[in-house]
Amino acid sequence: MPRTPPCTPRTPRNKDGDVAVEPTGLRARKKQRTRDALVRVALELFTAQGYEETTVDEITDAVQVSQRTFFRYFASKEDVAFAVQEMVEAHYLDALRARPPGEPPLEAMRNAVFAAWDTIEGAVCEIVPLDLHMRGFRMIESTPALLAAHLRRSAEAEELLARLIAEREGLDLAADPRPRVVVAAFSGVMRVTGRLWSQGEDFSPEAIRRITEDFLDHLTPALARDWGTGTVAAGAVPHAAHTERHLPAS
Repeated sequence: MPRTPPCTPRTPRNKDGDVAVEPTGLRARKKQRTRDALVRVALELFTAQGYEETTVDEITDAVQVSQRTFFRYFASKEDVAFAVQEMVEAHYLDALRARPPGEPPLEAMRNAVFAAWDTIEGAVCEIVPLDLHMRGFRMIESTPALLAAHLRRSAEAEELLARLIAEREGLDLAADPRPRVVVAAFSGVMRVTGRLWSQGEDFSPEAIRRITEDFLDHLTPALARDWGTGTVAAGAVPHAAHTERHLPAS
């Protein structure tokens, strides 16, 4: 697997290779730069000295803006801690929406994870260095207050994901439990792999990808097979790579 390249600044250029001039949207770009700076500085402070130990005043002083400006962009310190993570999750949902409609649910969710990871780096690097994002993820996992918020936010994200799966499969989420069941299994694997990665010694993007691929590859066999014999358990769905089928509408 190729190593993730380092983040490099993106300079817009015209067809002749000269730096492009963008005369419009100056106010919008300035607001985006301010927001990005708040996220970057906040994550730097959180990972260096601790989330609980960092105040909003320290963040705003470092960016040289007022508290009022901070709260125009973020409702709380918690919100800025999860800003990049929320962008990554939104990118994943976009990748899932782009999957072919004939892909079974688990296969679509799995393929969307790696499609999103293959394309998210540029968006992340426009806000924070990739290494800082990865350290921020570990910081969330190791901070009790943030971990509780992460679980709450994850539950909300899982419900959104279940609705998306139900729409893909033409199911009524209120009447059919299968979208929530498959999302719960998938999300459980993602939480476990994130925790194992954060507790390990290799904190590279490649490491979390290897762990995630391995665990997702074992998801359907673990649910469907007799672990002692390796045969498909009675009433279970066989391995996704060979026999998983589109969920029929109820």
